[in-house]
Amino acid sequence: MSQETEHVKCLIIGSGPAGYTAAIYAARADLKPVLYTGLLAGGQLTQTTEVENYPGYPDGIQGPAMMEHFEKQAARLGTDIRFGYVTSVDFSSLPHKVIVDETKIILADTVIISTGASAKWLGLESEQKYNGFGVSACAVCDGFFFRGQDVAIVGAGDTAAEEATYLSKLCRKVYMLVRRDEFRASKAMMHRVMHTHNIEVIYNTEAKEILGDGQVVTGLQTINNKTNEEKTLDITGFFVAIGHHPNTEIFKGWIDMNETGYILTEPGSTRTNIEGVFACGDAQDHVYRQAVTAAGTGCMAAIDAERYLAAKEHAVVA
Repeated sequence: MSQETEHVKCLIIGSGPAGYTAAIYAARADLKPVLYTGLLAGGQLTQTTEVENYPGYPDGIQGPAMMEHFEKQAARLGTDIRFGYVTSVDFSSLPHKVIVDETKIILADTVIISTGASAKWLGLESEQKYNGFGVSACAVCDGFFFRGQDVAIVGAGDTAAEEATYLSKLCRKVYMLVRRDEFRASKAMMHRVMHTHNIEVIYNTEAKEILGDGQVVTGLQTINNKTNEEKTLDITGFFVAIGHHPNTEIFKGWIDMNETGYILTEPGSTRTNIEGVFACGDAQDHVYRQAVTAAGTGCMAAIDAERYLAAKEHAVVA
């Protein structure tokens, strides 16, 4: 049985702030973009509650509602938004070949990758139960809601150390759980943590269970992995800072990436090593990982795609 084939000028893989912003700019540039949402339409923000750090929302907004606004704007400007999942790609020739849901072939003159990244979790049932209600994987996003409160953070790398320091400026007390008897963070970050008066580092310790009242987090049960001693911390916020993994598996072997799978783009642009393929948002940004920076690179990707197509058309005419 032959697969259905469709040719498009601009294909956007993934939703979220980067994908929808790319769609808004691509639609206004008359690239007639087709956007496939992926399995989690709207991306990571649909799994958060209050968003207070995105410009233009003076009273804050719920993450899912904000992504609905992005989607509606992209659709109103002419983006063809489809629920679907890209299962494989073939970037060996132009136009690029993209397989959706293993059944449909899209031939795309340009491809914008905005597949995002996913936070790594500990795997506790209570972690997911209270996700957005005291449990977070982003201190910069959610620390503000825990001003003057006691919180815990788990992690031992630079990100965890940085987020613990950030939380220390807002929270009364920050418990930092380190699984081993030492940090993985750089000496500079370790020094900063150790010299912050309201951060208490607890070594050889893991989170056993997040406690709550059915609505919000009320405490944390910890276990010392050397002595098996259990303790309960009175906290209202629990932050997981054990890293993220970019959702870029399907592009391996085609697109240049760093050792952890983040897509490499040319400095000052969203261009990848493949002609006509651009990457934006958390799939290529392991530093900032904010909605506003994702949206900014989404804008860049659409402009880069438009200029690439315009240059090609000009070359043909010439």
